[in-house]
Formats: sequence, structure tokens, C-alpha cells
Amino acid sequence: MNIGVLPAMPQRRILSLWFPRLAAERCLRDRRGLPAGAFAVVGDVKNAQVLISLSAEAERAGLSVGQPLRDAHAMCPELQTQLQNAALDRAFLTVLRRWAGKFSPWVSEEAPDGLVIDLTGCAHLFGGEASLMEVVEADCADLGLSVRMGIADTVGAAWALARFAGAGQGGARSGDDIAQEARATRSRAAKRRHWERGGPAPSTQTPPNRSTRIAASGQTRTALAALPIAALRLDDDTVLTLNRLGLRQIGDLAGQPRAALARRFGRSLVRRLDQALGIEPEPVNPARAPDHFAVRLTLPEPIGLAADIMAALDRLLPPLSDKLKNAGRGVRRIRMECHRSDHTLDTVEAGLARPSAEPDRIRPLLAMKAEEIDAGFGIDMIRLVAVITEPAHAHQHRGHADAASDGVSRLSGSDEMADLLGRIGGRIGLEAITRLHPADSHIPEKTAKFLAAAWSDPAAAWPKGRAPRPLELWRPELVMAHEAPNLPASFRWRNRDFETHTGLGPERISPEWWLDDPDWRTGVRDYWRVTTRSGERLWMYYAYGATLSPGWFCHGSFC
Repeated sequence: MNIGVLPAMPQRRILSLWFPRLAAERCLRDRRGLPAGAFAVVGDVKNAQVLISLSAEAERAGLSVGQPLRDAHAMCPELQTQLQNAALDRAFLTVLRRWAGKFSPWVSEEAPDGLVIDLTGCAHLFGGEASLMEVVEADCADLGLSVRMGIADTVGAAWALARFAGAGQGGARSGDDIAQEARATRSRAAKRRHWERGGPAPSTQTPPNRSTRIAASGQTRTALAALPIAALRLDDDTVLTLNRLGLRQIGDLAGQPRAALARRFGRSLVRRLDQALGIEPEPVNPARAPDHFAVRLTLPEPIGLAADIMAALDRLLPPLSDKLKNAGRGVRRIRMECHRSDHTLDTVEAGLARPSAEPDRIRPLLAMKAEEIDAGFGIDMIRLVAVITEPAHAHQHRGHADAASDGVSRLSGSDEMADLLGRIGGRIGLEAITRLHPADSHIPEKTAKFLAAAWSDPAAAWPKGRAPRPLELWRPELVMAHEAPNLPASFRWRNRDFETHTGLGPERISPEWWLDDPDWRTGVRDYWRVTTRSGERLWMYYAYGATLSPGWFCHGSFC
């Protein structure tokens, strides 16, 4: 009997891409056609403007990352700068991640300027690892980007090779770098920094030997031995302390007892070392593709009538609804794009008060907006895009207490109410529709808070056992009456004389002593519900005057 032998699993191989000038070169791509020269991206660090990213010309001029902007202008007066835009940099790194998908389906972003690619079983498709690196370099050159690469068996080793392999090349730091030395020895190393005193800057153009960036399979420890300990992705304080102890290279650190290192520097140092050497696993987690729900209908002949647009909408909504239901999502905001035959575009959007995938709930909202579409020379394609989606389920599981409250809030939380809010919101905006919710405060002005009705549920219950509050509240207005806590028989308010018919109270309310509210510097108040002989029902209070003079005030009306 023949026993089949399973083929051996391929050795895991990781490619690390580092874009040392990502922010600067992204900006330079947008500035094509403008005069070339030294360029830098400026950001705020500890309330000071410093250089965040530099172009190759700026590095040749002797500038460095982290240098204050005023010092950089003194060294290079022709330096051109632009403020940092971290959001655009992250979006550009995401674009590069999608580009790197041509080499492997397992690509992970390493903010702010790197990518990690799991090349296991993929390098042979490009003629080997060295040939693959040539393809990466050629693609990045076409994109106008500088890139440094490292290939090894682990993520940590590939990261280290990409940034530190090739001593003195492209900003890599060796074990003899002055940044790695203790402060007491830096004075003796001053001769190495002659370019800071006006000498020629070190060259950054000669690429390191590609063989030094590829660690042979199973040779990770040998490839990392000569690299500085900063290549283990440690913080600066830990690197400085290790250098003071004479541990400057990974080879020096790998031979030390692990227990002593963990006690002195914490578990993170040992974990980073084990990850780089492959003792502790470190997976590559590719970014999950964002959910995208859209359908389109290409028309054989341009249309322009509202009835034709609605007929097309009726054909598009069912497949969009199926996509949303299969993913367990409901649309919160939907956009209809009408592409005209002259290559122009007109769009309308509608929002829902509650996420839903039902066509009958989405169609009326888009029908209200269809009148705003300008068909122009005719519409030849219509596209529906679910701009914002949320999880939605046909049946929401509820406990006994929630089920018992259905009879109280059935109307407020029903689909009919959500549809009504959506139709009103289509006219005036969903943000303009608010509802009151109880707040945790005894101050009259703070007993309720306004919430957007589309993004909040009705209040389950309002606090009980509290005296009723007036329908209308205003800022306290002075009432002319005798300065005594007893309810006056007559008073003057808003240039009118009133006589008290009945009064119910007092209800004593104290200010929130932990907050300094200017309207409550009058101290403790005694509130009365006052009915005048002319029919007014007022909410009046007597302020005892903690920091101001005592007196009577009117705060609201019950009718």
C-alpha cells in the first residue's frame, strides 16, 4: 500500500515596505509643474513647528526630520513648506496598500509610512524575491516615491532590514551612530557630524546592496545580529538605557538572559526580540475591504421624464435591498446619481430616521428628491449608492421589561413614526427634528435635553414625584414685590400690576455648588406656582441672595 506524503509547507516570508518621504512626496505629486527645490512638510510637535517629512533635495541641503522650522529656514532660505495633513497621508497609504495587492493578497498597513506584505508562496510569480524587489522599485519610481524594503521570515526582521540594513545608507543607523551613544561619549563623536558645521552633507542617493535587505530563509538571527537595537521597534528611552549598558546591537541583546531583561525593561522588550527572531508569532492582518453597496442601470436611450426616473428607481431598489439584507445592513443615507449623456452628473441624497433595507421605505424619500433632478440632454445611467449603512435586523430581541413598555411607546418607536421623520427630514433636514429626553439634574433649565429624533429613541419614562414644570421657561425676570419669602398679595411684573389669587408652594431648589452658573448666583430659591386674578399662571421664586440681593423673580408660565 502506497502512503502519500504531504508536501512541506513553504517557509513564511515577509516583505516590509518603508516610504521614508511619504508625506513630502505625496505633496510633491500634487505640486507637479511648480518649480522644483527643497521641500518639507511641517507639523506641530509640543507647540512648536518642526519638519515632519523631507524631500531628497531637502535632505541633501542638510535638513533633518524633527528640526525646528526656523532653524531649517536659516540653513536653507529657499525651502518650500506645506502643513501636514494626516488624513490625506492615511488615505494615500491606503491607496498604496491596494497597489501592493498585486504582489500578495495579505497586505497590512503600518502607519504612518509603511506596509507589510506576506509573500509566502508568491515570490516565484515574479521570478524570485530579488526580481520582485526590482518590480517594487520600478513601480515606486513611476509613482514618484522613495522606498526601502526588507524580506525576512518574520515581520519584525523584515521591518528592521527595511529601515536599518546597510549602515549609513539613506538615514539607516548603525550600532556606532551617535544617536545610539550615551551622552558622555557624544563629545568625542563630534567629528562625525562635520556637515552640521557647514561641511558637505552625507549622501543619501546610493541605494544599499539589495542582498543585505534579504535575509535567507532560516538565517534571521544572523541577518539581525549586526543591526542596532533600535531596529527592534523599541521606544527611545529603552534604546538609550540599553546603549548606556553597552548593548548596542541585536546580537549583544540576543545573548542576554531573558528573565533579567524582562525584570529590568519589561515584557515588551523580550516580546519584540522574540517576534523579530520568530520565537513569538506576529501575524499579518490585512485590512478588511470596506462594505460597498451600490447598483446601477445603464439605459439604451437617454431619459428625462420624472416617470421614467421613478421606473428606473423601481428596478434598482430590489437588488440594492437584497445586497443590504444579505449583509444584515440597513441604509441610513442613500444617494441617487443621474449621469447625463453629455458626461455631466446630478445627484440627490435622502436620509432615513431608522436604518432599513425595505424598498417601500426608501422609495418615497427619493421620490421627493426626484423633482430636483435636471435631466439636461438626457440621462443615460442611474446609480444608487448606500452612503451610510448600519446594522439592521428584522426582529429585535427584547426582554420582558422592554416588551411591557411597548404599549407606552408604540407610536413613538414605530416604523410609521420613523417614516414620518424621514419625510419631514427630507424637507427641513433630519438634524432639525429634535425630541426631549430627561436629564440627571434638578435645575429647571437642565431637567431635559434636546436630542436629534433620528438618532435617538423615545424616552422610556420621565422622573416621577417631582412638582410639575411650566410649559414655557425664560431667563428669570425681576418682579417688584416686598422682599420677604412669604408669597406677596400683589406684585408688578413686565410693567403690569397683578394680584395673587392662589399660590402653591414653596418648592426649594438649591444650585449645583460644583458648577459656577451665572444664573444661579442668587443662591437657594423657593418656587411658587402662582395664579393671578386675571388668569395668568406663573412660576415665581424668591431668591435668598447668596452673593446678590434677595428678591422675587418670574421664571416661566404654565399656560
